[in-house]
Amino acid sequence: MTRENGAPIKRTIRRHQLREMVPLAKSTIYEMEQRGEFPRRFALSPRCVVWDLAEVEAWLAARRASPVGRAQHPDVRQRRARPVRERDQARGEASKAG
Repeated sequence: MTRENGAPIKRTIRRHQLREMVPLAKSTIYEMEQRGEFPRRFALSPRCVVWDLAEVEAWLAARRASPVGRAQHPDVRQRRARPVRERDQARGEASKAG
């Protein structure tokens, strides 16, 4: 599609169309936008926000070209709530109870 003067018309997508293309939670997309890791939305009206389709497609192509590494597993021994007991300590307490 082009305008009469030859400039291409930018296509925009709404939130539900974005969620079909990018299966991330709304909060994840918002946080990535704030960090500058995802294309920014812009408002068409006070209640309607959209994303530029070309920017989203470019972001997807960049992600496909250089995959993101997997997150490290958390060290559960450092939890404050419900800390994990050491194996030897847990065995000793189990033998005392039984």
